[in-house]
Amino acid sequence: MTLSLQKDKIRFLLLEGVHDNALKVLNDAGYTNIEYIKSALDEAELIEKIKDAHFIGIRSRTQLTRKVLEAAEKLICVGCFCIGTNQVDLDAALELGIPVFNAPYSNTRSVAELVLAETIMLMRGIPEKNAVVHRGGWNKSAKDSYEVRGKTLGIVGYGSIGSQLSVLAESLGMKVIYHDVMTKLPLGNAVQVGSLDELLGQADVVTLHVPDLPNTRGMMGKEQFDKMKDGALFINAARGGCVVIDDLAQALESKKLLGAAIDVFPKEPKSADEEFISPLRKFDNVILTPHIGGSTQEAQANIGLEVAEKFVRYSDQGDTTSSVNFPNVAIPFADGTHRLLHIHQNVPGVLSQINAAFADDGINIIAQSMMTKGDVGYLVMDVDDNDSQKALARLKTIPQTIRVRVLF
Repeated sequence: MTLSLQKDKIRFLLLEGVHDNALKVLNDAGYTNIEYIKSALDEAELIEKIKDAHFIGIRSRTQLTRKVLEAAEKLICVGCFCIGTNQVDLDAALELGIPVFNAPYSNTRSVAELVLAETIMLMRGIPEKNAVVHRGGWNKSAKDSYEVRGKTLGIVGYGSIGSQLSVLAESLGMKVIYHDVMTKLPLGNAVQVGSLDELLGQADVVTLHVPDLPNTRGMMGKEQFDKMKDGALFINAARGGCVVIDDLAQALESKKLLGAAIDVFPKEPKSADEEFISPLRKFDNVILTPHIGGSTQEAQANIGLEVAEKFVRYSDQGDTTSSVNFPNVAIPFADGTHRLLHIHQNVPGVLSQINAAFADDGINIIAQSMMTKGDVGYLVMDVDDNDSQKALARLKTIPQTIRVRVLF
C-alpha cells in the first residue's frame, strides 16, 4: 500500500507539555517525527516552528491566530489538548482546510470534583480561617460556617461537567437546580428552572459551567450578583470572560456574597514568571486558582490519549468525526482501494464536477462521503488501486479545490 507521505516524514509539533500518553499513542501508530516542547511559544517563535509542521498539539496558552495559521504552509491538523478551542481562529482554520480537534469530556470529573471541594470549603469559611491562622491568628468560631447538606446548588450550564457535578452534590445531600438554554433531562432529583434570575434567587451556591459564546460573555455582572441571595457563594470554573470581575469584587466588598472561588479569568498570565493581577487578590474569603480545574494527572492522561487518537484517525483514515470546526466525515476502510481527501469551497456543483470527471476517465468510485460546514466542503472517497493517480490529477483540476491528497 502506497502512502502519500511516509509516517516518518509527517511532523508533529507538541507544545505546553502535553501528557506523555500522546507520545505513546503516536509512536505506537508509527509516527516518530515529533518535536516536544514543554512551554508555549510567543508569536515569532511559533511561526518559525510551525512552518514545517503537519500536526500541532497545544493547550490553552498557545494562540493560533490567522497570521500563525497562514504561515503554517504544511499544517493539516490542530489538536487542542483541553476542552476549550477559543485559542484557535477556527474560521481561519476552516478556510485553510485544517480540522481542529479537542477533548471535550476527558477532564469533566476533575472540574466537578474541584467545584464540589470548593463548595464545601467556602461553606465552612475555610479560606478565610486558613489565611488568619497563617498570619498567627486563631479564629475558632462557627460564625458563617455551614454544612452543605440541605443547601441549594445552582448550576448554570447543565452539560457534561454540570450534570456530573449535579450527581456528586446530591450524594452529599444538596438540593440541585440548574439553568440551561436548552431543555435538559435531569439526573437524579435535579430540577431545571426557567431562567437565570430564578436560579440566582434560590441558590445558596451558584456555579458556572458554560462555553465561551457572545451571549455568555459578561453574563454575571452587578445586576446578576444583586439578584443572588444575601450570603450566597459564587464559583466560576468555566470561562474567564463570563464574569465582570470588578462587579464580583464589589459584591464581596459589600458582603453581599459570603465568598467565591474563581479558576478562570478574563486576562491570565502567559507564563509562571508573569504576575497575576486581580482585584480579588485582597479577599481572604476567595479561593483563587490558576486555571487548573482540569489539571489532574488523570485528566491530562485521558486528554493526551483522546486527542492523539484523533490525530491518528485523521492521518490514517481521513476521519474528522468530532472536529469542532470541520465537516464530520468517516467511512470504513476497504481492502484494494486508495483513499483521497478533497477539501473544497462549498459551492453548488462541486460533487457533480468530480463525478463527471471520474466518469470521463473511467475511474471507479468504491465509497464516497461528503459533508459541508459553512464555506468549506470535505469529500472522502475510495477508488480502485489502479485509479488513484488519475483521480488525484483530476481532483486538482477542480477550480474550487482548497487542498487534496491521496491518503493511502
